[in-house]
This record gives sequence, structure tokens and C-alpha cells, in this order.
Amino acid sequence: MKPNNRLAVAVVSVAVLAFAVISARTQTAESTVQSEAAETKEQSATKGLDKYYPGTEKIGANEMRIVACGTGMPAQRRSQAATCFLVELGNGDKFLFDIGTGSGANIASLGIPYDDLDKLFISHLHSDHVGDLDALWIGGWTGGRHGALQVWGPSGQTPEFGTKHFIEKTKEAYKWDYTGRLGVIPTRGGDLVVHEFDYKQENRIVYEMNGVTIRSWPAIHAIDGCVSYSLEWKGLKFVFGGDTVPNMWFDKYAKNADLAIHECFMTPTLLMKKYGFSAHTALLVATEVHTPPAGFGIVMSRIKPRMAVAYHFFNDYDTRYPIYEGIRRYYKGPLTMATDLIVWNVTKENIRVREVIVDDASWPAKSSTPPDQPDRKLKTPFTQFVDQGKMDVTKQLQPLIDSFKKENGLK
Repeated sequence: MKPNNRLAVAVVSVAVLAFAVISARTQTAESTVQSEAAETKEQSATKGLDKYYPGTEKIGANEMRIVACGTGMPAQRRSQAATCFLVELGNGDKFLFDIGTGSGANIASLGIPYDDLDKLFISHLHSDHVGDLDALWIGGWTGGRHGALQVWGPSGQTPEFGTKHFIEKTKEAYKWDYTGRLGVIPTRGGDLVVHEFDYKQENRIVYEMNGVTIRSWPAIHAIDGCVSYSLEWKGLKFVFGGDTVPNMWFDKYAKNADLAIHECFMTPTLLMKKYGFSAHTALLVATEVHTPPAGFGIVMSRIKPRMAVAYHFFNDYDTRYPIYEGIRRYYKGPLTMATDLIVWNVTKENIRVREVIVDDASWPAKSSTPPDQPDRKLKTPFTQFVDQGKMDVTKQLQPLIDSFKKENGLK
């Protein structure tokens, strides 16, 4: 056991599964892999974790809770959606970092009112990081969000590669969807507001309110226009790298993180075996576009977070060990190999890692504030052609309508 002046940490690992418990006095140098040989296909990446049931416990006044709502690959699957992390603070604030394809269902399963999920920070514009924006925007609107969805994201090398352009074109693409809901449900929840900032800025503030400070710095991935973020609140620091190869900005500005999330991509060999890539493509993708496991280990060995979180790989019994071994060549500190619906509760004294148990048949949670009324003047009328196709069922339905109006005080 080695002493740690900042915080002593005990990491308990079962077959290198995504399980880590932090204590205030001791730190194990490395997780063990005693049961690796005995692991079977049936064992999941969360085996052995304590459970967290959303809605059953309050966040402490000085506590940060982070939920992995998406940790996988562009070709998402049921067990792992594409990238999305939710940060909840003891002051009631909630922030989403990326909204990758498939992540919307995991967000919905947490039972959080959409009114509280109105702040989204985008690292870059690949589909596995923004693919469920429509689900959060339109689904959140129909699910009870009363105000605008606010989106922060980087500019691009030229305007058409920036977040503002992406949001404007998203609105254009969903014009039929948006227009068809006007006059039927309250309007304000359908607003989509973008806050674009310069992707080149270094550790500059992009959001500051209610004691929360969020900063961005450049990341290196695919083309210009990618960023990483830090969120600081009450002496705690959360870092989200997005997608990036190792770079000097992350090395400089991610230091002193309590929880540091950074991509850790599959090895070239795994990409050839699992994705069917050629050797040439696998090597390019795994080492020039993404950070390989050894690169993740080097990054974390330098910034030394209280907890390092590796994501952006399919966390299976036959993939996690090669990835883990690559990490451990260079990094011996506290580590979570992420999969969907893992939660980290972070305080200055402790970091607790658990599995989230969700309701797969969840309904949208009710907002604490009353909704606006729909503005009927905004309703787009049908053309005469379509209007003539309606069946007249007034006689049958009118008694039901009149009864409902009377029960609910409608005129």
C-alpha cells in the first residue's frame, strides 16, 4: 500500500470489472485479476458493484454525482449507447456532456424531469456524440420540458463546421416535426438555443452560474473543432475529454481532477477481429484518430486524477483484458473501465462507484413547475384536400369530450 497526500484510495476489482471503492486512507497500486480465467460470457462489466436506485437518495450539499448514459462505439448496441455523461450537483444543477446515439433511453430511465435536463455541452459533432440530440430536444419537449434546450459547443475551422451551423440545420431538418406540434403543446419547450464558442480557446470559461464554472480547451480528433471540458464546483473538478488523442492541453488543464473521463479505444487487433477492419485501417483508427489503451495510461499517469475513467470501447469479457493490460503498462492508479449506467458519487472525502438500476418502462418524470398552455393561433391548418378526408365521429366523441372538460374545468 502506498500513501497518498491528496486522498488515499482503495480500489477493489473483481476480474478487472468496472468496480472501484475509494476510502480516505489507503490506495492500492493496481487492481488484481485473480478471477480472469474463471470469467464467462455471462459475467457483465458491473458484476460485484453496489446498486444505486434513481430517485431514492438525495445528493449531498457538497456532492457531485456522475452517471454514464453512453460509453460505447458509433455502432451502438442495447448494452452500450454512444457517448453521454450526466453530471448532477448538490445545488440541484444538472449538465449533460455529449448526447450520443442511443443515450436518450438511458437518460429517460433515470426518472429526471426534462425541465432539469436543459443544459448540454457538446465536445464535437460526430454522430456518436450528438446523435440523440433530436431525442433530447423533441422528446424532452413532448415529455414536459417547459423552457428552451440550451446547447454549448465549439466553432469549426470554418462556420459550416461549427455547432451553430449544426443546430440551425437540425432545426431545418426537423421543421415538419416542430411545426406539427405548435398550437398543440406549449411552445417554449420546443426552443433550441445554441451558445457557440471558439474551439481554439485554452481553458476559457464557457459557462459560469450558481457557483459552477465550466471551461473548454482544444482536443485533437478527426478534424478541427473538438474540445474537452472541465466542470468545477465547491472544490470538486470533473473533466470530460470527449474524443482526442493525447495532447498538451489535456495534460495541462485536466490536472487535479477528481474524476477524469478520457477515451480509451479498442486495440487495432480487436478492431480487426470485432469490426472486420483491415490492418491498415485498424491501426489508423486506433492510434491516429483515437487514443489506444497505452496512450490512455500515459495520459492518466501524468495528470493523476483521483479516479480515471476509460470509455469508448465495448466492455466485454473478451475485450476488457487487452484494454486493461494496455492501460496498466503506464498507469497504476484508481481506474473505472466504464460501461453504461455506472454512477460515481464524488465528495472531497470519498468516491463511490455503483451500478444504476433503472426502470426500462419509465415514463417522463413530472416537472415541479406548471406548464404553459398551447397557443392555438400557432396551429398550422390542414389543406382542404386532407381536411376532407376526416371521418365525422362527433356524435360518438362529443359526450366524452364534454365530460373531460367538465372534470378538468375547461371551457
